[in-house]
Amino acid sequence: MVNLSKPQKNRLLLLGQALIDQQRARVVIPPTQGGCGYWFGGGNMIRTEDGTFYLCGRYRNAGDSRSGAKAGVRGFELSIFRSADVGKGFEKISSFSKQDLSYGDRQVISIERSWLHSHQGRIELFVSSEKSGIPYADNLESYQKQGTGVWTVDRIEADTVEALDPARIEPLIESRDPRFLHVKDPFAFNNQRGDTVLILCTHPFNWSSSNSAYSIRPKGSTSFGQINYEFFPRGFTWDVAISRLTSALHVPALGVLKDLPPVYLFFYDGGESVRHHEEHEKAVKRPRGYSCEELGGLAFSTEQCFPRLERLSVNLPLFISPYGTGCSRYVATLETEEGIYSLWVQSQKDLSQPLVMSFLGLEEVERILD
Repeated sequence: MVNLSKPQKNRLLLLGQALIDQQRARVVIPPTQGGCGYWFGGGNMIRTEDGTFYLCGRYRNAGDSRSGAKAGVRGFELSIFRSADVGKGFEKISSFSKQDLSYGDRQVISIERSWLHSHQGRIELFVSSEKSGIPYADNLESYQKQGTGVWTVDRIEADTVEALDPARIEPLIESRDPRFLHVKDPFAFNNQRGDTVLILCTHPFNWSSSNSAYSIRPKGSTSFGQINYEFFPRGFTWDVAISRLTSALHVPALGVLKDLPPVYLFFYDGGESVRHHEEHEKAVKRPRGYSCEELGGLAFSTEQCFPRLERLSVNLPLFISPYGTGCSRYVATLETEEGIYSLWVQSQKDLSQPLVMSFLGLEEVERILD
């Protein structure tokens, strides 16, 4: 267990709820159209030294990953947007297609999550995608449905965001272990020592669950170390089938946290099953979460205790959209001197999932933690 008192944990809960304010959130990037299966998001936002905001994400149109490439467009474009007015408006400056992100015999079937990260004065873009040309492990080939691929993670590096070029894409992480065959949805953060922590989502070959893994690139190094695939086990109630970490926030050392080692909030997506299932007619009607329609949870750790995480959303999810299926997922945050920006993908009345954003000023953060 991570050693925080009950009042300190309660303050972290209140902070999480204030950051992911479902009612105050505004749509910043809509999908291409309304309707089930149409999304934009699964990225993050950074701010460069000149104050410019850059936001990445992927456009996704309807489709079914269980049936292969012919079942719909799915993730078709990775886009980068720029804002010169602290997130009030965004303009698209780059877009990468499936073909742009393909190389050799690795042809992209669907673009998944991306993540912008500043490292040693350069910009790196982590991007995951489902690719053809990668067979399942020996003796399991028959489980791979025709037209489907395997998820892996790639990286593009450049001096600036504008200079990111898919022609320079390079493979970063893939797995041949059937228990963790599919690796996707990367995000990265720098700890207080200057190491880069890269966290990934994993799925087994049979897609029966969604899990998390991590790897560390030590300060001054150019490569990531061994991957730990079992550090954040799935929960026991609302997140028994899915526990996908999506971002980490270094909580300002204010109020009840001011004398502690650095504290991190970890946002994660969860669900009771991978596929939607019918509820019993007498069951309490509530969003239960499933693949592509996950609900949001919260955990925490400290610099000293990581990779041990402790859940704050043990029995029930913490973040549920008031609209549509209740889906609320892929949280990413940006801490600035003025406050904290939060972005996430939120289900709407028409069942589409745009990227939404909210802002919590530093004075309000301090009030909550005081």
